[in-house]
Amino acid sequence: MTCPPLKITFLGTGTSSGVPMIACSCEVCTSSDKKDKRLRTSILVQSETTTLVVDTTPDFRYQMLRAEVKNLDAVLFTHSHKDHVAGLDDIRAFNFFQKQAINVYATEPTQQALKAEFSYIFSENKYPGIPEINLLSLDEQTFLVGDIPVTPIKVMHLRMPVLGFRFGNFTYITDANKIIPAEQEKIKDSKIIVLNALRHKEHISHFNLDQAIELTDDLKIPEAYFTHISHQLGKHAKINQLLPSGKALAFDGQVIFS
Repeated sequence: MTCPPLKITFLGTGTSSGVPMIACSCEVCTSSDKKDKRLRTSILVQSETTTLVVDTTPDFRYQMLRAEVKNLDAVLFTHSHKDHVAGLDDIRAFNFFQKQAINVYATEPTQQALKAEFSYIFSENKYPGIPEINLLSLDEQTFLVGDIPVTPIKVMHLRMPVLGFRFGNFTYITDANKIIPAEQEKIKDSKIIVLNALRHKEHISHFNLDQAIELTDDLKIPEAYFTHISHQLGKHAKINQLLPSGKALAFDGQVIFS
């Protein structure tokens, strides 16, 4: 499938607690640099005719307002952790203005978690004004959202399967610490990759910065951005200066094109 030119907006680049973290007075959390202010991790992917979001974070409402999103065709979920699904209720506004349900793509385990978390959305006797969604299943096959081809990529978040997604020459992966060779083959030949890089110290369920750099080198992807960043990684400006050529920390509001 041919992918049209895409505009990708980083809606959030922070870990589950966000940056600054509540009650923390470290140099990152007290930084005046706006690039050190990180909402929970999500991206907006747009072609000329299609708009989709990967994950609805607890900050989803503000992220949509900040990015001035007026239309939404679909939501793709990577997995069911709270920092990736908690904002689903706020698609109600798109229902109201678009006069239609929103397509929501998720694996079966994530669907079950959504049904437990947002039981009122799936109730037989629906309360007026609740979110309206079409819940659609994901497998390993490439599919189309409007004119955008989407290839799911299975990664591991400790023992939890999580999905990354490839959109043409652009690959997006968050909440991973292992990608088996067969899934890495789906990523190869990407021009741009976004990969989680939580901190410097190794973590039980996320790539750290060194691991993320090593993986993007192994995959020979020329342009890499790191996301799902914690305050433990350090200040944006300082860390960016230390990164190899072609690699950078992403920041909230950043726009790239693929």
